[in-house]
Order: sequence, then C-alpha cells, then structure tokens
Amino acid sequence: MKELTDADFSDFISSNKAVVIDFWAEWCGPCKIVAPVFGELAQEFSKKAVFAKLDITNNPGIANKFGVASIPTFLVFKDGEVAGEFHGAMAKEDFRSKLEELI
Repeated sequence: MKELTDADFSDFISSNKAVVIDFWAEWCGPCKIVAPVFGELAQEFSKKAVFAKLDITNNPGIANKFGVASIPTFLVFKDGEVAGEFHGAMAKEDFRSKLEELI
C-alpha cells in the first residue's frame, strides 16, 4: 500500500481513476484499530480503486487542504475529485458498504 506525502499526493490522485486515502497518525488509537480492515478492503477492491495512507503528523499540508479535523478520515477520489468522505473506526461490513456506494 502506498504511503503518500504532501509532495506526491496530487500526482498520485490525478494518475489513478479511483483512490481511497486513509488520513491517520501513529498516535491515533482508532487509526490502529481500523488499519487491518483498510488493508483487507484494499485487496478486495483492488480492481476498482487504489488505496493509500497519509500520515497527517508528517504531512499536514494535504490534511489542512481537505479540512481533515479528526482521524481516521477516509477520502474517496474519482477522476481527481473528492467523491465522498467518512470518519472513524468502523466494522468491516460498514466500511465495505460505504466504499460500494462511492466507488
């Protein structure tokens, strides 16, 4: 799974049709809880979208640009534009349902 930075974020988003980004931080408990689910869903949805993570502690510019105020936050991009957003640790089934609606 790709680890994005402020520097490569825009190129990554624009070069992929559908992208799911996990905005997270090492110190975030809920981020650690949902990380395995995010990884599993990345495999399940690999034919529909690419998944990546962005550590907001080391890359605050993009988080600020998109108004990420709490983590984990997940943004779904389609054709370079935000198609949806959701927040917090959630059950895999709930996460999957949200992705199916947006991708």
